[in-house]
Amino acid sequence: MPPARRVKCGEVTLSVHEAGPEDGVPVLLLHGWPELALSWARQIEDLAGAGYRVIAPDNRGFGASDVPHEVEAYGIDHLVGDYTGLLDALGIEKAVWVGHDWGGIAMWHAAALKPERFLGAAGVCTPHLPRGSKPPTEVLEGMAGEEHYIIRFQDEDFDDFWKGREEAFFAFVFMPPPPTGELDKLPASVTHLPRRFERWLERGGLKSEADCVVPAHLRARYAKAYAHTGFRGGFNWYRNLDANWQRMAGVDLRLKMPCKMISAEADFMLPPKLAQFMPVLCSDLDMDVIAEVGHWVQYEAPDQLSAQLIDWLGRRFGKG
Repeated sequence: MPPARRVKCGEVTLSVHEAGPEDGVPVLLLHGWPELALSWARQIEDLAGAGYRVIAPDNRGFGASDVPHEVEAYGIDHLVGDYTGLLDALGIEKAVWVGHDWGGIAMWHAAALKPERFLGAAGVCTPHLPRGSKPPTEVLEGMAGEEHYIIRFQDEDFDDFWKGREEAFFAFVFMPPPPTGELDKLPASVTHLPRRFERWLERGGLKSEADCVVPAHLRARYAKAYAHTGFRGGFNWYRNLDANWQRMAGVDLRLKMPCKMISAEADFMLPPKLAQFMPVLCSDLDMDVIAEVGHWVQYEAPDQLSAQLIDWLGRRFGKG
């Protein structure tokens, strides 16, 4: 990873990693939960090597960036403001935005709210979705009950659930995906992450490094960062799901900029079928699926992910 510097982005200061030539096409990489800019390490190296100007912040509430306490500080307008503020601070009018997991959610919302700041938009695992007819937490609880991890995260008493257990948590959460053919057979309880974590500990936790897609030395960096910040910042993103849903009422979600969707075939949290609506919402869309990998695609298939991004960037925006 290139060294980070702290950049004032309006309301907050973000820790930002930069690489590549300053005159290269700017590419903004946004990570998800429970990750950091660290999750993009290979893509930062590969895209910068291809001549792109790469910018990868720790999101608000994560890592070495500011961690506001208030739930309301993590609403979508604040998050989008962080990224446009970052571009302003770097003197960049437009960039290609790339988001994974929650970074993808924020990115697609930003594309609808601030399209003038986009050269293009690329989702990794996270598709651009139409606005549902019901609040997201109501839908999720109806699908998987109150033990769904997102429902559990709504309770502020949950903030310290993994406190002091960070190393075990990251060994658990970065597990390999199930076989691709079994995705449709998985029970709703697969989303009961807190309960599954407790049972995993009871069975002895991590038995072999083969049972985790992120190597121990990188898990240690995640554990150290989250031990410092706690988990509340990330949980607060989830606590704004319904508020963000309300905020986006009436917003035109149709996108005209070049869009890319890279799904992971064995991602049981965000399966490729969720991207089925994207051709309706994105008039200029390129879609790909990386076979036999799960949600942690940056670690499971770094070469393929970088290659797909560089191919699309080169075709649509020229060499870096």
